[in-house]
Amino acid sequence: MPVSSAAASPDPAHAPLTGLPGVGPRVAEKLAARGMTTLQDLWLQLPRQYEDRTRLSPIRGLQAGVAAQVEGVVEAVERGFRYRPMLRVAIGDDSQATLVLRFFHFRAAQVAQFAPGTRVRCYGTPRLGQHGLEIVHPSYRVVGEHEAGELGDSLDPVYPAIEGIGQATLRRLIGQALDRLPDAAALELLPRDWLAAGLPGLREALLTMHRPPQGADVAALIAGTHPAQRRLALEELLAHHLSLRRQRIALQAHAAPVLEDQALAERLRASLPFALTGAQQRVFAQVREDLGKPVPMLRLVQGDVGSGKTVVAALAAMLAVESGRQAALMAPTELLAEQHLSNLRTWLEPLGVRIAWLAGKVTGRARAAALQQVADGSAQLVVGTHALMQEGVVFHDLALAIIDEQHRFGVHQRLALRDKGGEGGRVPHQLVMTATPIPRTLAMAAYADLDVSAIDELPPGRTPVQTVVLSAGRRPELVERIRAACAQGRQAYWVCTIIDESDEIVAQAAQSTFELLSGALPELRVGFVHGRMKAGDKQAAMRAFKAGELDLLVATTVIEVGVDVPNASLMIVENAERLGLAQLHQLRGRVGRGSAASSCVLLYQSPLSQMARQRLETMRDTSDGFVIAEKDLELRGPGELLGTRQTGLAAFRVADLARDADLLPLAQRIGERLQSEAPEVADRLVERWIGGAARYAAA
Repeated sequence: MPVSSAAASPDPAHAPLTGLPGVGPRVAEKLAARGMTTLQDLWLQLPRQYEDRTRLSPIRGLQAGVAAQVEGVVEAVERGFRYRPMLRVAIGDDSQATLVLRFFHFRAAQVAQFAPGTRVRCYGTPRLGQHGLEIVHPSYRVVGEHEAGELGDSLDPVYPAIEGIGQATLRRLIGQALDRLPDAAALELLPRDWLAAGLPGLREALLTMHRPPQGADVAALIAGTHPAQRRLALEELLAHHLSLRRQRIALQAHAAPVLEDQALAERLRASLPFALTGAQQRVFAQVREDLGKPVPMLRLVQGDVGSGKTVVAALAAMLAVESGRQAALMAPTELLAEQHLSNLRTWLEPLGVRIAWLAGKVTGRARAAALQQVADGSAQLVVGTHALMQEGVVFHDLALAIIDEQHRFGVHQRLALRDKGGEGGRVPHQLVMTATPIPRTLAMAAYADLDVSAIDELPPGRTPVQTVVLSAGRRPELVERIRAACAQGRQAYWVCTIIDESDEIVAQAAQSTFELLSGALPELRVGFVHGRMKAGDKQAAMRAFKAGELDLLVATTVIEVGVDVPNASLMIVENAERLGLAQLHQLRGRVGRGSAASSCVLLYQSPLSQMARQRLETMRDTSDGFVIAEKDLELRGPGELLGTRQTGLAAFRVADLARDADLLPLAQRIGERLQSEAPEVADRLVERWIGGAARYAAA
């Protein structure tokens, strides 16, 4: 087996940073606050960009916005105070041009450095000022006559800022750590023939990243496509994959109740006023198979708004109820939880299933009664919000935990619900659901510890939503369109992206839009809902809209996940260019839930950025949530798509899931091979990249 399983000598990777010159208690404390305590942590603290100090540019050849290094002689110094202290230094060079260096934060000693006639070398990004090009707060140093013409032979790395430690100090410390790098054989954990062609060894990759040689492909380094970065990204993706797979293995070491009896689930299916789609049947079959095993299910069910995830969850819950145990369904907002409660009561109470309701608004005797029913087992299905996880909630025998919109819960919250059924060495099965489709590449990396199912088919009768993109100047036309739709008995949403007017954000504020529309449409009943309202007032407005007591609901994006109003057929999103694709797709999913033809109008404010233009074009061209999710990953990266899922994936050091997606299959293949052939090497890889960071096996 050609895998390096252990280093022959003590591993310098774990040597404490306090062994480096210049790392006293205060510096060590600042580094530790950023998770850096060993030499290995500094090796993997990679630059975020590079400064090219290997050459000098003539001042006359500078371009605004293009970073450069120049050298010149101080011609004039001006120290002033208009609105705040300011230092302006003019330097000139042989190209017979002048550049202004501007400082807003400076000390008297700095002013003394810039005596006329002093030669200065500085680096920064020029911009157009009042008197030609200027650089604000350049990095600089005074150059002696003997140093003129001497230049560095490698690009200078710029590292992520650490409070209290300057770039020069950080470069020096990382340089010292790199001087202690082991040789290639001791550092390498993966055989070269396992890697993709053209990728360097780990030692060469690290040195290239920290000390790019003169002539290195700077564009590739900045774009993240250099072979050195690809090599490090592969190993990091591999470490995360191994970590997640191990969590899955650890979870499956627990026992879970076997839920096999299907009579109640079949009665539910037969009683539904609609037939399951092929996708719903396929996904329920996968869930049913999982629940029939003595190990905990951990399955993610993803599907667009309205695809019917709740029905699948209800069928799964019936398997738990039939076995004499309990199921729980947790949603992130009271409104969404109430919607589930309403549907589940309609479907299940005729079958004799007893449902308890637990939320923040349930207090006093009602709460005490619900808690008693949950504790003695008379409540077979419990529906609620975060209240389900509170200390006083004790389940009689929880066999299945269902979590809706799972990305809106933190890891601790989901574990708290799982632990409610953790008596006797057993853990409940878990079914997590999301209406935000997850791109395949993201699912491969972020959810390697889950089985993933997709409900990729909408129920019959759902009419596609027509999406139109319009300039904000056409707002008056939309007011008339709302008037006409509501005159026909339909309802409409008008969504704004901020609440109050702001000088800095060119956006129509929700408050002024509410007042404007109320005045322009006096015959309509107009409601208003936003995130700063008290929860009770917000829910009252949403319930009134659902009940048909309001014609038009002006809202902020709080309605993104929530109320289901089949009668609403028109959605207008103000300043749509300010929202991400996933959020726009969720908002659009609020209409088209009935049989009437529905429209979503995306209003934008010019000028549009390139990314905003691409987002709006994608929304106009497709309603497929999975296509939209792939585009969102490409445009924004994984951080926002993962929401609050606390896996550390959004904080990859090198890897980028959109850019490096092609490396994921290779990482998976290497991972499977390591797990079977050299598990001790897998341990070292996970430790190298993830270390002791808390990772939660069942999250």
